[in-house]
Amino acid sequence: MEAQQTSQTTPPASRYARGWHCLGQASDYKDGKPHRLDIFGTRLVAFAGEDGRIRILDAWCPHMGADLALGEVKGNAIVCRFHGWHWNGEGACEHVPCAKRIPPKARTRAWTVCEQNHLLFIWHDPEGAPPPPEVAVPRINACFTGEWTGWTIRKMVIGTHCRELVDNLADVAHFGPVHGSPAVYFCNTFDRHIGYQMFRGEESELLGSGMVADSAYFGPAYHVTRMTAEVDGKPIDTILLNCHVPVDAQSFELRYGVMVRKVPGQSEAQNQQMAQAYVEQAQASFFQDVEIWHNKIRVDRPVLSDADGPVYQLREWYRQFYTDVADLPADLDRKKVFERRDGTWRTLDDVPPDAVSKLHLI
Repeated sequence: MEAQQTSQTTPPASRYARGWHCLGQASDYKDGKPHRLDIFGTRLVAFAGEDGRIRILDAWCPHMGADLALGEVKGNAIVCRFHGWHWNGEGACEHVPCAKRIPPKARTRAWTVCEQNHLLFIWHDPEGAPPPPEVAVPRINACFTGEWTGWTIRKMVIGTHCRELVDNLADVAHFGPVHGSPAVYFCNTFDRHIGYQMFRGEESELLGSGMVADSAYFGPAYHVTRMTAEVDGKPIDTILLNCHVPVDAQSFELRYGVMVRKVPGQSEAQNQQMAQAYVEQAQASFFQDVEIWHNKIRVDRPVLSDADGPVYQLREWYRQFYTDVADLPADLDRKKVFERRDGTWRTLDDVPPDAVSKLHLI
């Protein structure tokens, strides 16, 4: 798809996207220990108190600069290993050993977090505003029915800007060369903070035949796909998690997860064996992308053909997360749809209503 190459600025190196970022399974943080997080160009510490709620604070102690991730969790606070100051989940110092009073300025930054779909999320906003209700992380009902396996998640660090990952939402042309699964139908919909993708393929080298995948970025960094395919004559229904959080301007933590619907009549062991086999196939397919990301450069003005997807339009949508709220474009609320059917691209004016992604997750 040959896009109009409008002016585009590179996100500043010191700025990270506004939105919810996934930090993996919440249960991983509920072991009574502090967890170091090197993200957003700084260091944070995550810990669960005795009440089970996870807190995240700036890790550098305001007292003398020690790393709170080396400390100890006591009650609902974390204790600095250097001088024993206690910091609660709201970032306030609540105890200083041997001191007669707590300094009034003894505070550190507490980050907004939430748990959803058995995952932990952290809110980042360079302007310091809280998350508005309309960008809440949507619930995936499959996580709570018992009809699906739990998340199997792999984590890795990718040495490039995270926009390279987000480009895949519109990059229809890579499915054939990279995954051996060319698209027979493809559609992108950009609707405020959500970017949808509909994909239909006939054959995949790793993931079976008759692939149907509906996916969406809910904000800049949390991507969920509902996918069905046929493997060895049996239908496989999966939910894929693809999420990232920036380490710095040129690297990000990537987490890739899979859930598989259990087959009725099979034992728990048989379902787990089936799920693990498909997880390995799905991860092998995803790692085909990872190899590309590890070995490419950033191109701000790609030269596109009419076989490419709406890459420039995707980047315009993605730029909202790096833009001050007061400077967001006036047409952000206008839904934009780009459909490729029978090798021909169509835009919003002549796309039927059924072209909008039906992501039945929430």
